[in-house]
Amino acid sequence: MQLALSQLTTLGVTVVAISPETPETAMSTTQKNELTFDVLSDQGNRVARQFGLVFQLPENLRIVYESFKIDLKAANADETFELPLTATYLIGRDRKIRVAFVDTDYTKRWDPEEIISALSGMARES
Repeated sequence: MQLALSQLTTLGVTVVAISPETPETAMSTTQKNELTFDVLSDQGNRVARQFGLVFQLPENLRIVYESFKIDLKAANADETFELPLTATYLIGRDRKIRVAFVDTDYTKRWDPEEIISALSGMARES
């Protein structure tokens, strides 16, 4: 998203990421990745749960995360091993979700070019 941010903001889009990380960890992630859009903290996955996005990381993947030095318990300040699915929502000025992208495979993200195309479609509908 960061690479396409200037294109998105030119189209009038506000990009916001939501993470189950603590505010401090989210800030660190923002700085480390040089993000210039807001990353909000959703501790306890309260918002993600409302969207039906929460799942519990299976034991075999917890070991993989640990091998990459990812400490979910510390980052999220809880013992649940719950994470949100990858999701991107395009929300209209009327605050209604116009387009949603959700994938159970966390490695699949909605390509920014596809987002821009969807935004063009939304503009034509307005």
